Amino acid sequence: MAPRLILTLVLLLLPAGVVAQPAQSASADPETVERAVHLVAGSDRQVIDAIDYFIKRRQPDGAFALVQAMRFHRDLRPALGIALLSLTGVDHGDSWFDWMTWLQSQDGLTPFDGFDEARSRVLAEIDPAFATFIHSGVAHDIPLWEAVWGGVLKDGIPALTNPHFVTARTANYLTDDELVFGVEINGDVRAYPLRILDWHEMANDVIGGVPVSLAYCTLCGSGILFETQLDGRDAPFVFGSSGLLYRSNKLMYDTATGSLWNQFTGRPVIGSLTGSAIELKTRPVAITTWGDWRSRHPETRVLSLDTGHTRDYTPGAPYADYFNSPDLIFPAPVDEAGLLPKDYIFALRGSGVDKAWRLSAFEGGRVINDMAGVVPVTLIGTAATRTVRAYRTDGRTFSRAADADHVSDGVSEWQITEAALAGPDGTRFHRLPGHIAYWFAWNGYLGADGELADAGAQ
Repeated sequence: MAPRLILTLVLLLLPAGVVAQPAQSASADPETVERAVHLVAGSDRQVIDAIDYFIKRRQPDGAFALVQAMRFHRDLRPALGIALLSLTGVDHGDSWFDWMTWLQSQDGLTPFDGFDEARSRVLAEIDPAFATFIHSGVAHDIPLWEAVWGGVLKDGIPALTNPHFVTARTANYLTDDELVFGVEINGDVRAYPLRILDWHEMANDVIGGVPVSLAYCTLCGSGILFETQLDGRDAPFVFGSSGLLYRSNKLMYDTATGSLWNQFTGRPVIGSLTGSAIELKTRPVAITTWGDWRSRHPETRVLSLDTGHTRDYTPGAPYADYFNSPDLIFPAPVDEAGLLPKDYIFALRGSGVDKAWRLSAFEGGRVINDMAGVVPVTLIGTAATRTVRAYRTDGRTFSRAADADHVSDGVSEWQITEAALAGPDGTRFHRLPGHIAYWFAWNGYLGADGELADAGAQ
């Protein structure tokens, strides 16, 4: 439209010589908050005036409002990019992704006072429910400006709670080579096909008498099984998808308090539970083919297509393009020295140390004997199906046996079960929690305190 084109041309003529020092964030007055809201939710005239306001304000903390606007005004991105250049002295053009990545790296730059209020009002324009999550004064362990809209409304990705299951014999909709999440607790065996979880991302269930949530972040490639009954609470947590993300990871919410939780760590990060030291306990879960799971567990039950929702449950329907691309959709810092952002890893959890192994280490089917801190572990996996199971052992060396259901310690064969490695003399080495994920997610959330296994680990 003409006014926006004129604005772009005017900004192109602005000198980029005067740049404020990125020191302390200036205190904001109500006008600054209002202008930040106008940048996204105002009329055409208000948007233009707001850009001009932040340029003349000459404070680099205005970058947060301008980058937020860049997400929603595609046709104004060139103008917003030039405005950002005038405030920061750096040039990332009209890329919202690159500007967000830059902001994530600026430890000394914080939003202006009142930006949380502006952000809450902007998000409420998308979905009024977002204002119950993000608002001025809410407790938080992550920057509120990094809780970004994921493209859907609250519960726009509907969780499955106590879903329907069918027997393996009647699950005619599945093919042997498609992938499922497989879980066994206290003899209760369940399969959750990825083709269904792609659309729902949360399954609140009770397996073997244990309340759990299978939290699947498709953007992170990670399906994590959490226990949801915590000591001191009368009822287990029930989770849903908030519609918001943090560094390309889904922020799930609990229906009891409305707190937002990091799906990868199992910790509340925004809301009344923040700072409570709550951390959900992880349980073992395996990705494998339906044919393999059914062969190992003919008694398994499997999610029914009767979910109560109308979706195209064809394998890969919602995310095939993303899964087949090396690129992220949402910005997240990642160390690419060892792996590419979307390389798969197996993440060991709950062993006293967080450790990751490249999924590629299991090409062709391998047994890896290693250490997780001071804990001897044996991992059995197949890269082609993203299948890895980890067991706490006594340090002995295991290798592949003649059949896929056993491993050998050089003396005898041990049976591979979901709960343990079972020796012929009754010795059992219990399974450890773990899951598959993209490298960027593990590196971003656990990498600072965890360890990436040597590529040559045996």
